[in-house]
Amino acid sequence: MTDAQLDQLSINCIRTLSIDAVQQAKSGHPGTPMALAPLVYTLWNRVMRFDPQDPI
Repeated sequence: MTDAQLDQLSINCIRTLSIDAVQQAKSGHPGTPMALAPLVYTLWNRVMRFDPQDPI
């Protein structure tokens, strides 16, 4: 799997989880979280630089 394919798979997972959250809440509109999934993915991976070994 290439990096681009992994990026797209991750973005699609964020979208799916967003839809599930909206459905479970029985409130809201899934359009915004689906549209912002690429932005969130980019922020998390390239700007925020989260380190699971040192989460705090």
